[in-house]
Amino acid sequence: MRRRALPVIYLAVFVDMLGFGIILPLLPFHAEQLGGSGLWVGGVLTAYAAAQFVAGPVLGLLSDRFGRRPVLLAALLGSAVSLALTGLANSLLTLFAARLVAGLCGGAIPVGQAYVVDLTEPRERTKALGMVGASIGMGFVFGPAIGAALSGLGFAGVSFVAGGIALANFLAGLLLLPRQAPARTAEQDGGRAPRNASPAVLVTALRVSSMRPVLVAIFAGTFAFTGMEATYALLGERLYDLGPAGLGVVFTGVGLVMAAVQGGLVGKLSARYGDRRVAVGGTLLMAVGLLTLPLGVTWLNYVGLAVLAAGQGLMTTATSALIAEAAGAALGGAFGVGQSSSAAARAISPVAAGAAFDVHLALPYYLGTVLCVAAALLLRRRPAAPASAPSPAEAVKDDQAVS
Repeated sequence: MRRRALPVIYLAVFVDMLGFGIILPLLPFHAEQLGGSGLWVGGVLTAYAAAQFVAGPVLGLLSDRFGRRPVLLAALLGSAVSLALTGLANSLLTLFAARLVAGLCGGAIPVGQAYVVDLTEPRERTKALGMVGASIGMGFVFGPAIGAALSGLGFAGVSFVAGGIALANFLAGLLLLPRQAPARTAEQDGGRAPRNASPAVLVTALRVSSMRPVLVAIFAGTFAFTGMEATYALLGERLYDLGPAGLGVVFTGVGLVMAAVQGGLVGKLSARYGDRRVAVGGTLLMAVGLLTLPLGVTWLNYVGLAVLAAGQGLMTTATSALIAEAAGAALGGAFGVGQSSSAAARAISPVAAGAAFDVHLALPYYLGTVLCVAAALLLRRRPAAPASAPSPAEAVKDDQAVS
């Protein structure tokens, strides 16, 4: 049952990200056609991440309380609805609202992560989380390519196709997802499960010594990588004579490297060296990759991109495994908090990186290098765990008892 269920979850996450990726290349141009300035375009693109920042912990905690399946199905249905609303949007405000709805319903990732942890043994956890990451990466690899191929249908047509794919994904999940994942009960977790789901876990998790460095490292690493994504088109054009076609090949290659690392390599490395060492190694690889990109040496640029992509794949998967290790029974909520950390970085980083690029084209990459080194130092320090130290779940429970 468990083995059969995992591919269904991977497929659900992949198709959900595929639908989002299909409209991604066309979204900025549609915002411009509706009369949007650069600020509006940035706002439309940021709305999704900003809404995910708020919704991630809530959806994760709801899955802890009501089960993974109903919350994952609700997220998949919400994706279909949001894509249909995006296609119907005929003003900047309605387009912005549609992307907010998409972000608020974007719970497939943390709930899918919690789902696979429920279904796997601890020794297989990182490998399974890597497959979730690979599913996300492949959705972003194939989604923009499909969106570009369908561009002749117009933005509304492409959005409706993406919405139809998302609806089919919901129906497939309705039929194929197991009705009840093996429960992580309070007894299995030492009686530490929170009694009810509360958004207070977002603040609580940052107070827990085992969670805080991981969440800060996720923010720093995502901030650095997103800054590269936001500015590399300009850097590639100026230093490496890359046009749209070349940039498309570059980002496809980056996605494939990340998917390959998450889908195969990370599980083997984690089994041999442990999740913490893999996370540290991944952030250091990211630092090395970012450092090489603005040097102006063509072959080193492509090597650096591959190293950066591999490091990102290792870091994101290993930090997810560290979150699962520290989460206790509040597994969905903890993954939701992790998603909030990365969503906050994705919302802020493009603006900050763009401003840094205006000062000097290498500055976003050097700042990203510093952030990745700082993340590695944070992850390297194994937090003390005395017997009296509360777990994240216990801390939430204590907060609820006080309130």
